[in-house]
Amino acid sequence: MSASIGYLGHATVVVDLDGVRFVTDPVIRRRVAYLRRMVPTAATPQDVDAILLSHGHQDHLDVGSLRGFDRTARVLVASGLGTLVSRKGFGSVEEVAAGDERQIGGVTVRATPALHEGGRPPLRPRAGAVGYALLGSSRIYFAGDTDLFPELDGLIPDLDVALIPVWGWGRRADKGHLDPGRAAEAVRRLRPRIAVPIHWGTYMVAGGPWRSGREPADTFAANVARVAPDVEVRVLEPGESTDV
Repeated sequence: MSASIGYLGHATVVVDLDGVRFVTDPVIRRRVAYLRRMVPTAATPQDVDAILLSHGHQDHLDVGSLRGFDRTARVLVASGLGTLVSRKGFGSVEEVAAGDERQIGGVTVRATPALHEGGRPPLRPRAGAVGYALLGSSRIYFAGDTDLFPELDGLIPDLDVALIPVWGWGRRADKGHLDPGRAAEAVRRLRPRIAVPIHWGTYMVAGGPWRSGREPADTFAANVARVAPDVEVRVLEPGESTDV
């Protein structure tokens, strides 16, 4: 079976795999905290089976964006953040840490390590950050927010697609994040068949600097061509999708 990947902007991706619909880190509003969306707002995805939340930062776990989802959707969230999500009315919320696995339909969802401080006041001391591997007829990795870490090397054998953050929303990608060069190195270590850059071209600090357009994604693609030439890079603008 094929998989479909739709990029809604920032770290929000809709993945249809083996009859299961996943949404990662849904942040689709025009304004989120101090961030302003620079592309059209996205409609709330429908018929969602599972929402995957990587960590607690407001540009990844946005309560306002979650309000639009059917409360029957299953939610996996990094450890320490389950109560925050449960209070919004979702009936099935499960905290996960790296290495934990859950079965959702015919897809195994594995929480993976992430090198990122993922807390949210007052939960910062105990809230974690994870990525997710979706293991079915295709094998798809969503990194969440992370910096480079040793376990990336062959983290998911026979990986088909890596959804890799390549920027953010400010003047630079700070510690705990990937910029286009470090993201390309992550791809070299992961060895996927296809890499899709995410976490770029969507939000900026209101009134602040804006790294515009496709620049981060295109720079990432050029770096991947240099360090991992066997990997196909597919750059999706917010709102675009692709089949794999």
